[in-house]
Amino acid sequence: MTTTIDRQSPAADRASTGNGKWWALVVLAMAQLMVVLDATIVNIALPTAQRDIGFTDSGRQWVVTGYALAFGSLLLVGGRLADSVGRKKMFVIGLIGFAAASALGGAANGIEMLIIARALQGAFGAALAPAALSLLSTTFTDPIERGKAFGIFGAISGAGGAVGLLLGGVLTEYASWRWCLYVNLLFAAAAVIGAFLKLHDEPIQNRDRFDWPGIVTSVGGLVALVYGLGSAESDGWSNPKTYGFIIAGLVILTAFVMIERRVAHPLLPLRVVLDRNRGGAYAAVGIAGAGMFGVFLFLTYYMTTVLGFTPVQTGLGFLPMLAGIMLTATTAGSMLTPRIGPRPLVPVGALIAAAGMVYLTRIGVDSSYAAAVLPGLIVTGLGMGLIFAPTQNAATSGVQHHDAGVASAMINTMQQIGGSIGTALLSSFAATAAANYLADHAAEGQAAAGQAMIHSYHTVFWWSAGFFLLCAVISAVTFRSGPLEVDPDAAPVMAH
Repeated sequence: MTTTIDRQSPAADRASTGNGKWWALVVLAMAQLMVVLDATIVNIALPTAQRDIGFTDSGRQWVVTGYALAFGSLLLVGGRLADSVGRKKMFVIGLIGFAAASALGGAANGIEMLIIARALQGAFGAALAPAALSLLSTTFTDPIERGKAFGIFGAISGAGGAVGLLLGGVLTEYASWRWCLYVNLLFAAAAVIGAFLKLHDEPIQNRDRFDWPGIVTSVGGLVALVYGLGSAESDGWSNPKTYGFIIAGLVILTAFVMIERRVAHPLLPLRVVLDRNRGGAYAAVGIAGAGMFGVFLFLTYYMTTVLGFTPVQTGLGFLPMLAGIMLTATTAGSMLTPRIGPRPLVPVGALIAAAGMVYLTRIGVDSSYAAAVLPGLIVTGLGMGLIFAPTQNAATSGVQHHDAGVASAMINTMQQIGGSIGTALLSSFAATAAANYLADHAAEGQAAAGQAMIHSYHTVFWWSAGFFLLCAVISAVTFRSGPLEVDPDAAPVMAH
């Protein structure tokens, strides 16, 4: 332990007075919402866009995959740039770039232009997301205030997907699919103005040379892994392209870890990951991210195909889950995390979410939304709020400020990788379950098709419940008991 006391910078002091920091939270939350909802808002618009500008189903897959590839693979680089160049500067660059890419996508006259725009959105999102979370982490250093801030931020991270479904449905139905991209210009403009007025950054402490071998291997490994998982969804696990890219990604990422252990100025200092609380947070978010996609993806299918919901009705159908997330993240997540830490909260949240997924296995061809879907959605949302708020707090707790960007990038990376794994695995399980059901009930003819689809959804929800159970076990084992470590770079007056 060093005996020197790191004082907050004058900029950080200004941010911590009055209501300034809470306005900073509004700006950061707005940017986070833009990035998170963009993962789902375009999915609702895709069928309409496909009819409008004319492209194949494989092209549709690339509109989704292009964003995921760029975002997931560049997050660590974005996090280190935030630490090295300045968090506020990278935040504004990310906002402006994201808005420009969204404008390009909204004006797309063909599939190529749309895919390029989505990849650029992902790249600038990778600059924006770690900068936002690290600015939050360095602005809120008091444990009580930090708990409240991360409760709100975690609620937005968990609920953003549902907001995207609703907003995407409304814009597609009443305006145009193009507005699902143009709407980001409004978010970004407000956030840029807010950033200049309300965000204060610290002097840059970490102008280390860039770890180029680490950058090349992290980007290469993550691109290969995400691409391989995306191929599994469309081409199956036995396709050489699928397992070849997944194996290559794992090998390259292993090389990345070996490099990070040896270089003087690593892209990802292993001290960031090897702390029990931060490591537990990254693992919990990755596994919960895989389970969460079972809710969004397959319940969307169920509501539109079986219940006959319009895009807007589907988006509204997810609002009760959003309310559940907001409730637990902003109350229990923010009030209890500073006092008792994440260890009791995240496992309990994961168990509640698992119970919600088990309830959803009751859906049938003739089920109603109110009886079969609504209770499961509310319970799952209550559980997810208890997962996201404490884990995002833990992911950046006790980390030196010059590592805050890369620590923030890791939580986003794990959520992205978890989501990619969840989408690939659950889509594969669903397809296999439907095929097996049809093979076993071939004599029933057309009636078997609807039941096969329901059977595939049941399979997915059981697996999602399993992911949440695994999240509960790993969280209980990895997190330390007790409150989170106080910010090591905070002025001593901030410590409680």
